[in-house]
Amino acid sequence: METQILGISVDSPFANKRFAEDLGLTYPLLSDFQRTVSRLYGVLDEERGVARRTTFVIDKEGIIRYIEQGASAIDPSGARQACQVLGGKRER
Repeated sequence: METQILGISVDSPFANKRFAEDLGLTYPLLSDFQRTVSRLYGVLDEERGVARRTTFVIDKEGIIRYIEQGASAIDPSGARQACQVLGGKRER
């Protein structure tokens, strides 16, 4: 199974670009400035207007197979392990 990593943030595309450059990210960081995706996935804190840090592993059929929320979602090891369980190959 091949995998694709991407990030989604409620920050502007310009802020995301700077953040990605500062951290040297090698995967896309998309802007959900209108908060549509965050709201649909149930991770938007409506009161504060921010998305709760969350990692999702979604299979090729679009089924969410793994969710991790909070500070631990920064560490990709849980998502990597979920991908290995689902099919075994490393992400690209």
